[in-house]
Amino acid sequence: MRRWWKRLFYGGGIITLMVSASFTAYYAWNVYVGSKTDKKPTPAKETHAYHFVLVPEELDNDYWRLVEKGAKAAAKELGVELEYVGPRQANIDEHLRILKKAAAAKVDGIITQGLTEAEFVPVINEIVDKNIPVLTIDTDAPTSWRVGYIGTDNYYAGFIAGRALVEDTQGMVNVAIITGSLTAVHQQQRVRGFRDAVKNEKRIRIVAVEESHITRVQAAEKTYTILKKHPEVNAFYGTSALDAIGIARVVEQFHREQETYIIGFDTLPETIEYLQKGTIEATVVQEPYEMGYRAVKMMADIVAGHDVPAITNTETKVIRKEDLPLRPARNYEVESP
Repeated sequence: MRRWWKRLFYGGGIITLMVSASFTAYYAWNVYVGSKTDKKPTPAKETHAYHFVLVPEELDNDYWRLVEKGAKAAAKELGVELEYVGPRQANIDEHLRILKKAAAAKVDGIITQGLTEAEFVPVINEIVDKNIPVLTIDTDAPTSWRVGYIGTDNYYAGFIAGRALVEDTQGMVNVAIITGSLTAVHQQQRVRGFRDAVKNEKRIRIVAVEESHITRVQAAEKTYTILKKHPEVNAFYGTSALDAIGIARVVEQFHREQETYIIGFDTLPETIEYLQKGTIEATVVQEPYEMGYRAVKMMADIVAGHDVPAITNTETKVIRKEDLPLRPARNYEVESP
């Protein structure tokens, strides 16, 4: 009887020892495997489907920063690489050099302006001839081989500016025009549209057209000169984003804000401040964010082999103080750096 219990005792001990060893081995294996699987994989280098370049007229212009913001939002959604590169200040020679450099880098698509017929059309055609599609934005080059245009109808924008002046004024109006450039196509179209809008109004007379080179300083200088030479001027039209700001500064210095009508372009923070004060009566607003956003989307469609419309116009309208604040803000509010 004792032998039986003795055998049972030793047998049970051996079994317990074996079970314990099995569990130890099992957990040791799980720890080993877990230590392998818990290791974070080395992140793969980010790759993009396409490489696009956006070349604006002026890199640090607040208007173009809104275009950039929209373009980068679309690029992020699509997983494409987008470079935003251009002249610090408007310079056609540098602009063209950057376009040629982007083409030499064999990017997948270029988004830019067609600022002048003589200089930009040959370069755009040369780029397209290398099988790199070009989209024009903000300013079209319709005689070039660009695939499409997206942006403001600049003639229409000038026309509605002229009609706003007609609606907002009474009596004899002597108008001076300050334009960003006498040679840039979109600026010419804005002047032509304005002229056509007021040409049948006998009480409205355009007495001067001056160039600001898209700077506040030169817009102010030209305004000062005009008021000295033509004191009868009681209205100004500025065709680029910075013109009305320069005009407003000088008009306030002359203490003529109550008797001078000013209409400008775009909604930079200073423009809005002058609009709220009443120094600027109205401004033509565009959709720069939408231009950038839709241009990148359109370029992605182009390189994927899809057809796109030759011309896509974004919304343009005249706003006054009572229309503030504008929405959606992404088209009008420049973020602080």
